[in-house]
Amino acid sequence: MRLVTCNYQQKHYLGISKGDDVVLPALSAKVPPHFNNMLALIEGGAAALAELRQWLDEHPDHRQIPKDQIRLLAPIPRPRKNIMALGWNYADHVEESAQAFKRDLKLPEHPVVFTKSVTTVNGPYDDFPYDKHLSTQIDWEVELGVIIGRGDRGIPIKEALDHVFGYTVINDISARDLQSRHRQFFMGKSLDGSCPMGPWIVTRDEIPNPQELDLCSRVNGELKQQSNTRHQIFDVATTLSILSQGMTLEPGDIIATGTPSGVGFARTPPEFLHPDDVVECEVQGIGTIRNRIVAV
Repeated sequence: MRLVTCNYQQKHYLGISKGDDVVLPALSAKVPPHFNNMLALIEGGAAALAELRQWLDEHPDHRQIPKDQIRLLAPIPRPRKNIMALGWNYADHVEESAQAFKRDLKLPEHPVVFTKSVTTVNGPYDDFPYDKHLSTQIDWEVELGVIIGRGDRGIPIKEALDHVFGYTVINDISARDLQSRHRQFFMGKSLDGSCPMGPWIVTRDEIPNPQELDLCSRVNGELKQQSNTRHQIFDVATTLSILSQGMTLEPGDIIATGTPSGVGFARTPPEFLHPDDVVECEVQGIGTIRNRIVAV
């Protein structure tokens, strides 16, 4: 299933994307509360998801809303915790970063983990607010996003994918000058609106192997990044296992799994985003998000 959170007639709904339409279960009478809240559905586990599938099968004629009548929001508009993210998880991105910073090339032996504030979450087609007084080095990063379904601590690698609820597309928008100025990731990664995601969550059963997905980014239609998740240094299962050592992963946690080469700061000369630019990020089997840069 492709599960969305959307705004329809000034109200927020959980929905199921079906072609050009969206099914909104809460428009029907007497549906359980977790049919209208993404986090509640995720926390309900396999039983809640099976219940929703059964409801869909039993209501094939339920009214479907055309997508041009709704506004898609981030699938989880307000996560309970910061988004966890990996830096330098593709060898070619490590190489281009080393060249840009004139450092020796050294692949990470352990995942490089940082977080993005919950206020970074942005819709799949919403604008990113560009404030030249904060940053003039806004960069793009297409990433596969992983949504935790069944929480736990100390997850073995061979069981890690069983803990995934689904997958989404993320653009880890980054303010490179803030990263450099503050000598850490958090400030430069946490500008409001700097984590567009969506357009939906594709449930795990539709993506049995997350290590064979093409991903790319485009700016104003020009291809900037193109790779495949098979090139990740730490695959999804390994990443989840490592993150869960000593830290409990919980339902609804979001992990951004890193970006491949082709980012702006590492280009010659460096390229950054400007007002009116449009950034598209696409992951095979999931979809495309598209965000305009708008001056504020």
